[in-house]
Amino acid sequence: MNGKVVLITGANRGIGKVILEESLRRGASKVYAAVRNLDSADSLIEAHGERVVAVLVDLNDPDSIVAASKTASDVDVVVNNAGVMHTSDPLDVDAMDNLLDEFNANVGGLIRIAQAFAPVLKANGGGSLVQLNSVASVKASARFATYCASKAASYSITQGLSETLREQGTHVVSVHPGPILTDMAQSAGFGDFASPPVLVAEAIFEAIENRRFHAWVGPLAQLVSQRYQTFSDKVIEGDMSVLRNEAFGIGEPKTSQDSAGALS
Repeated sequence: MNGKVVLITGANRGIGKVILEESLRRGASKVYAAVRNLDSADSLIEAHGERVVAVLVDLNDPDSIVAASKTASDVDVVVNNAGVMHTSDPLDVDAMDNLLDEFNANVGGLIRIAQAFAPVLKANGGGSLVQLNSVASVKASARFATYCASKAASYSITQGLSETLREQGTHVVSVHPGPILTDMAQSAGFGDFASPPVLVAEAIFEAIENRRFHAWVGPLAQLVSQRYQTFSDKVIEGDMSVLRNEAFGIGEPKTSQDSAGALS
């Protein structure tokens, strides 16, 4: 990260703030704090000076994202950390409203960020795009069903972006934390077994350094990743053409029996 320029959405608090601080600790020359309220970044600027620049970004406002991509035209790493979470099971009367709100921010926001910043990253040599997904991307909870659905969808989009942006040299990271000690986790009732946010920041930069797609954070996520590893290696990060050929027997050598049958 030494000398790199980073942009982090939702950088004013929680995980985003810790990612900002860790990126500076690792030598980033500048960090754009992408926030919905510019005043919320004042304390970060006071603490870190000119190395932090506040930019207006609302994941639900495409114009703000496009404008931010023009301001942050020197960025090397984009971390899409911001998102929303509602407590809603599928039978709640407000389930559909919550689902649409979460999809707009958590999925639509990712797409808007990628569309605006992919050309910037390409112009600057490729860089990295990091998406904060969740262990909820692969395992739903009834109490947070709509949130889990949005994170599963954002994980799917992240996979697509990894393949698409590979062609321009952009490395994509999908981050899957378990419960993390933030205000959001406390309000959701996860505070007693949540991991510190710095683990998320460390996992992100280690994944960038080692060119890994997945970053699993915390004991729960690590356990899930162990169970998920074979599927992930063979399917998520595997070559679909290889799987297709295996499924349909394409390219398999003929057996002696097949050859004898062909001769007859």
